[in-house]
Amino acid sequence: MKKNKQLLYISLLASQGVVITLLERSIPFPFGFAPGAKLGLANIITILAIFTLPSKDSLKVVWMRLLVSTLLGGTLSTFLYSFAGAFLSYLGMRAVRRLGPERVSLIGVSATGGILHNVGQLIVASTIAQSFSVMLYLPILAFTGIFSGIAVGIAANYLMERVVTIKNFQKEEAKNDQLTKRWYDAQYTKEFKELE
Repeated sequence: MKKNKQLLYISLLASQGVVITLLERSIPFPFGFAPGAKLGLANIITILAIFTLPSKDSLKVVWMRLLVSTLLGGTLSTFLYSFAGAFLSYLGMRAVRRLGPERVSLIGVSATGGILHNVGQLIVASTIAQSFSVMLYLPILAFTGIFSGIAVGIAANYLMERVVTIKNFQKEEAKNDQLTKRWYDAQYTKEFKELE
């Protein structure tokens, strides 16, 4: 039963990520000074997966989200950009998360993901254009990446504090993984202090 619950949770996260991605594609660019920049709201789902699932299962969520959202309205080029951005972002957030809640917050982890997502997309763009000059766009995209990463981190943090299902999956994962336990205990301590 536990395995079925986990599969259902992975499927729900991936499908929510797909819906968020499709909705975000349908709205105009929010950053007029940075054409092509998006808020990256689907990263909320990636963060939830990283903080509540084992690494192989959180990777499944990212893969499923990318593949299904590409099949439902993407092209090969959008897949390449999304793939590079999503996986560089995913690896970076997992690496920064290892610093622990004593050194970095969930919002900091998210901001790292926001910047690295843009770096991944620029690497693909410079490879396609066969010109390193595309990377000159990085300072502008880094700024939007930090801004959107903070916004996404705040939203993910709110969900992790308020949604019981997410808390329960994090608690289950904390029994098997020391790093998740440190993050879970830090969250629990914070909530306990707020109640005092």
